[in-house]
Amino acid sequence: MSAVFPSAGWLNLLEEKLNADSHYNNIAKNWEGDLVFDIQPAGTLTQPLLMYLDLWHGKCRGVEYAPEPAKHPKPTFILRSPYDNFTAILLGKLDPMTAMMTSKLKVEGSLAYMMRNVPTVLDFVRCCREITTDIL
Repeated sequence: MSAVFPSAGWLNLLEEKLNADSHYNNIAKNWEGDLVFDIQPAGTLTQPLLMYLDLWHGKCRGVEYAPEPAKHPKPTFILRSPYDNFTAILLGKLDPMTAMMTSKLKVEGSLAYMMRNVPTVLDFVRCCREITTDIL
């Protein structure tokens, strides 16, 4: 199971991984909130890109690659960062919690909720890393 980030194939594979991973299912059992990755151009990414994930109680109820912003006007969380920071997190070169605390990964939504759910956040990142073998 691997795919190139960012791509629709990567996002669909992440949905499958999250739904099949018993550790994630258990650790995220109380998580309530959809999120948008708002990836800003940098490096090899020349256009902004949105990826939407509907996460609920340890499951991913759906994903959308490059949706129109108006389709999901008020996600619980928006994670915004230049492409290079997203890839550094996926490659294990940048800790996701450090990225949030230093504003390398900007969080719109309740940072307090994220901080109360650090194990869920870190396991979500683990799942992302496990399916990522190539970067655009």
